[in-house]
Amino acid sequence: MKKITIDPVTRIEGHAKIDIFLDDAGRVADTNFHVTQVRGFEKFTEGRPFYEMPSITARICGICPVSHLLASSKACDAIMAVSPPETGIKLRELVHCAQFVQSHALSFFHLSAPDLLLGFDSDPARRNVFGLIEQNPEMARAGVALRKFGQQIIEGLAKERVHPSWIVPGGVNAPMAPEVRDRILAGLPAARALADKTLAFFKTVVDKFQEEIDNFGTAPTMFAGMVDEAGGLQWYDGRLKFKDAEGAVVSEGMRAHDYASFIGEASLRDSYLKAPYYKPVGYPAGVYRVGPLARLNVADGFGTPAADKELAEFRQRCGPVVQSSFHYHYARLIELLHGLEKIERLLADPSILNTHVRAHASVNCLEGVGMIEAPRGVLIHHYKVNEQGAITWANLIVATGHNNLAINRGVTQVAKHFIDGGKLQEGMLNRVSALVRAYDPCLSCSTHADGSLAMEITLRGPDGGMLDRIG
Repeated sequence: MKKITIDPVTRIEGHAKIDIFLDDAGRVADTNFHVTQVRGFEKFTEGRPFYEMPSITARICGICPVSHLLASSKACDAIMAVSPPETGIKLRELVHCAQFVQSHALSFFHLSAPDLLLGFDSDPARRNVFGLIEQNPEMARAGVALRKFGQQIIEGLAKERVHPSWIVPGGVNAPMAPEVRDRILAGLPAARALADKTLAFFKTVVDKFQEEIDNFGTAPTMFAGMVDEAGGLQWYDGRLKFKDAEGAVVSEGMRAHDYASFIGEASLRDSYLKAPYYKPVGYPAGVYRVGPLARLNVADGFGTPAADKELAEFRQRCGPVVQSSFHYHYARLIELLHGLEKIERLLADPSILNTHVRAHASVNCLEGVGMIEAPRGVLIHHYKVNEQGAITWANLIVATGHNNLAINRGVTQVAKHFIDGGKLQEGMLNRVSALVRAYDPCLSCSTHADGSLAMEITLRGPDGGMLDRIG
């Protein structure tokens, strides 16, 4: 048996490699998606005061710190048994929407567009953001401008673009200045125009990738996403809704504090990334997906007019339940548009400038769970504290973890379809990596150790026979 290794998988956040095993005829027999880094944030936060958790866990990742700040602060709200003031919640939602805009822009324009616009088989030396700038400077500028707009909103509200300390237990630590609101409103028309133009352009090219659409992670799975009481998509607060592969509702009432009854976490031998699964079905059959595509499959609608119109067209083009993971790109662009619409709606509310933005309290509960939708999918922070408020136990379930089993299956499907061991071409391997990129994984966020050895060491003799194995 021969082995092909893709190491590292490029244009993702974090570190991973893929092993592809070929049989004697050169056909793909199996694959392994290895997440090769470990962060261990749950363990080294033990003993820290609970109110430090937002700023500590935000350091997990420089791409989505706002997501961790929000999930962590919501867990701390539960420990204090308080609800932030209405304006504090709206400001949290506002910065959350800005996080979606900048993160989705980064994923689509900088990480995936080189494949989509230059081609999966294009010269790998040019198949990057620099090649994109050379080939399509207008599209490259759009990506920079949209990401900059989201980052500037975060900076205007929080005074920092990365790891802001503005989001805190009980709300936020300062109100929004009127001039910040006016500046964001002034920039919205240009951002909307770029989002509309990009989405319109993508719809003209997506059908060129039918082979990829048919083979990029199309195995039927369940889907999970947060919704409100009416079934509408929610990013900041709501209940987790599960649908099966045919679109039937499996569960629609999972609250944050009940997650352990619905979600189990399996440890994998060859990865530091755990594999969550839907507990009532069991492991490994209970595979589900989260993130932009899952949210569009699960929610009844966005609640904003332009995004709802695009959602209707998406379902008309792709079906009521979309299985192909290639369409994460399409879903991401629709969500980017929704984020801009939601920002405008929040800023139009006069109460957004109110100055009462934080509730204060100490430890009133010894346990708290916070759940939000991060750009990549459902994010859960679960903390336990002692009477003095020191962390005694913590668990984070991150979007890329939820998708781990689906990513592994998708890698195998893509490899088996595209790779010919008798005549290897770089574009074949790039498609395997592109399946991973479609999920926009954040591996720095998602990895943690559970005390077991996440590697295997083998001792082989001169003839290749295995003499011993550890792990």
